[in-house]
Amino acid sequence: MTVANATTSDLIAPKAVRGRRVGPRSFAAEPGRVTRSIILGIVGVVFLVPIVAMIEFSLRVGQPVDGRQAYGFQHFVAVFDPVNSGSYGVLFQGIVNSIGICAITVLIVLVLLLPTMIFVELKFPGLRRALEFVCIIPITIPSIVLVVGFVPVYSVVAGIFGSHPWTLSFAVGIIVLPYAYRPIAANLRAIEVVVLSEASRSLGAGWTSVLTRVILPNLRRGILSSVFITIAVVLGEYTIASFLSQNTFQTALILVQHTDPYVAVIFALFALIFAFVLLLLIGRLGSGSPRPRRGGPRRLTRRPE
Repeated sequence: MTVANATTSDLIAPKAVRGRRVGPRSFAAEPGRVTRSIILGIVGVVFLVPIVAMIEFSLRVGQPVDGRQAYGFQHFVAVFDPVNSGSYGVLFQGIVNSIGICAITVLIVLVLLLPTMIFVELKFPGLRRALEFVCIIPITIPSIVLVVGFVPVYSVVAGIFGSHPWTLSFAVGIIVLPYAYRPIAANLRAIEVVVLSEASRSLGAGWTSVLTRVILPNLRRGILSSVFITIAVVLGEYTIASFLSQNTFQTALILVQHTDPYVAVIFALFALIFAFVLLLLIGRLGSGSPRPRRGGPRRLTRRPE
């Protein structure tokens, strides 16, 4: 049958076949509504059950009496009570130290890793695989093994900068390389960095303008994801701080847990909520589209010849 002799029903038939199930063994490209609901329900239960258990434990007051457990917010109030500042001072100091480590680690990512990735993408694309290997390899080595190598190195670091918690940023910066590299690399693949830079340069823009006004705005999603994931990884890091005898958020939680397990669970809940907020910010800020101009979109009118 030729196209000229084909009827309208013959031309529409292939589209109708695509919408039908051809046989009993044909599968859809994505799960159905029921399957999605079941998967989301299972994932929700897996995540919610431990969190609900933590909330229930943190609200307990005393021991059960006649099989009944009393609940209240006494443990939450005790955290911010000035009378208990001496007991929980190590925890708040650990939080301050972790925030400082987060700031320096994010600075390392933005000042060293991000410009290096852009420079390799623009000038030396042949080194892309080597850079990816260097950035991904820390995830293949257990943290306990990395600490064994960090101990002699940090004896030199302590001699130069002193034994301060913020010096952990140099070691944590290596740990977060795989997590910081991947979002930026994916964003670089999604946009044509070379084409954008060459087009900007052909229009007379300098390299500073190309970087700040063309490339970095298009990498906003990758940069935000990298920064937020870096913060989450730093706040959850325990092995390096423990072996190097530094007080951070995670090591302070372990110390407080021996004397007051309720407070340790409360701050663990706060950390989970903070990580959840970071994930929401990644999706919210990273996928934000530019706002339309006031007055609605402009219509293009053809000039009379």
